[in-house]
Amino acid sequence: METLEQILAKKLLKIKAIKLQPANPFTWASGWKSPIYCDNRKTLSYPTTRNFIKLELSRIIAEKYEDTDAIAGVATGAIAQGAMVAEELNLPFVYVRATPKDHGLENLIEGDLKPNSKVVVIEDLISTGGSSLKAVEAIRNAGCHVSGMIAIFTYGFPLAQEKFKDAKVQLTTLCNYDAVLDEALRTDYIDESEIKTLQEWRKDPANWNFK
Repeated sequence: METLEQILAKKLLKIKAIKLQPANPFTWASGWKSPIYCDNRKTLSYPTTRNFIKLELSRIIAEKYEDTDAIAGVATGAIAQGAMVAEELNLPFVYVRATPKDHGLENLIEGDLKPNSKVVVIEDLISTGGSSLKAVEAIRNAGCHVSGMIAIFTYGFPLAQEKFKDAKVQLTTLCNYDAVLDEALRTDYIDESEIKTLQEWRKDPANWNFK
């Protein structure tokens, strides 16, 4: 029987929300060279995949965090998914900006978040964890409790794992880097000779030396 991670890995690769190019790496906004690129916004254009993700995120929240008071999406990638999950669970929704708005009320959190609320944060992608945990900090500073964070995909960087541990945030993900590599290898998207490159990159992506 296929696991959730395997099923979603297959879906993400099929719609090219995740691309693997070990021989022709991408350049991230950070300047890092990477053999993988993930853009979960593409899932919004595919109703079957979009609905699958919404229902799985909602199921996990219902099972793990049944006393949730509100859902928060991290801007901008998780706004749509977070709103759909909040609708599915009939809960209030807010989203957290990367930086405060530079006009008007200068909000960092958009929406009406009641003090002392128990909040589950929805994220589309976990890389280093920095922006995700800034959202957690904003919610905590607003006088609320972050029950946990659920993300569609994680690269599984050791750095990110340490950051979440230090911040005392429980992270759950629907899919991960290992599941994508396994599915890509199974379907001949990549071959055995490329696995080592893909695994080496994850150990130290900031200093990965592509050859």
